[in-house]
Amino acid sequence: MSRVQLALRVADLDASIAFYTKLFGVEPAKLRPGYANFAIAEPPLKLVLIEGEPAQQTVLDHLGVEVESSEQVGEATERLSALGLFTDVQNDTTCCYAVQDKVWVHGPGQEPWEVYVVKGDSATYGVDPELTAACCTDDAGKTTSACCG
Repeated sequence: MSRVQLALRVADLDASIAFYTKLFGVEPAKLRPGYANFAIAEPPLKLVLIEGEPAQQTVLDHLGVEVESSEQVGEATERLSALGLFTDVQNDTTCCYAVQDKVWVHGPGQEPWEVYVVKGDSATYGVDPELTAACCTDDAGKTTSACCG
């Protein structure tokens, strides 16, 4: 089963967890420092909350499509590349307390989308355990848009 992912950067993580628990009627599937995610069955949604700056309004961090296998990530990469979209592939990356294979594309407003599979859990947030937000890096080691599974 695939599902859409919505990742939000929130100022008050505890209040946001309480709100979305009430809204969707489920507890978070994963809680870590500065991070929570919900695996919602109906509607099929992976809601990710990333702790932002105090007093900051909630903003969209990124969007995604969670799939079941690395093969599906590869198929998405081929399809998107064939359509002329620039793809950024990241395999076996540790991001948001998970090991993932993923491909990134950007919409016309530069909104980041990922197609990803969670391959396993991780005790660390990502490349730099001190980060509380963006955990993915580009080929030069520079931090890119946040990524969460």
